[in-house]
Amino acid sequence: MKTINAVKFVFPGISENERTARAVISAFLVQLDPTVEELADIRTAVSEAVTNAIVHGYRKGKGDVELYLKLLENREIYLRIKDHGCGIADIEQAMEPLFTTAPEEERAGLGFAVMESFMDKLQVKSKPGQGVTVTMRKKLGNPICREK
Repeated sequence: MKTINAVKFVFPGISENERTARAVISAFLVQLDPTVEELADIRTAVSEAVTNAIVHGYRKGKGDVELYLKLLENREIYLRIKDHGCGIADIEQAMEPLFTTAPEEERAGLGFAVMESFMDKLQVKSKPGQGVTVTMRKKLGNPICREK
């Protein structure tokens, strides 16, 4: 599918930057004129992916998070969030609702379930010690018709 526009944003994996990631997504997606609900869904999914990278990927350590967004033809968006942290040994188990690697921090273990519910496609790839790559896609509805 043809790429219409793209942006890559790399930032330190600290909790304050989760808000920054949502702002970058919002600013870039404005060119597609998404509905408030579509934008909220995408922002929530990105927030969960970035939070997972920071909390579980780096486990209080340091490292960067990569956010890559492509606008594809036919109003489809492609998102990739990547960390270079500890990785996931068992992706299937990690994607189970209520599973968390940080129970001492009172984590709900719903991050992947939330991402999956708000996006059309979710893929998670990982190798222990090499980080996690979360890829998501969502097709936006038809643009809202407005009178000129």
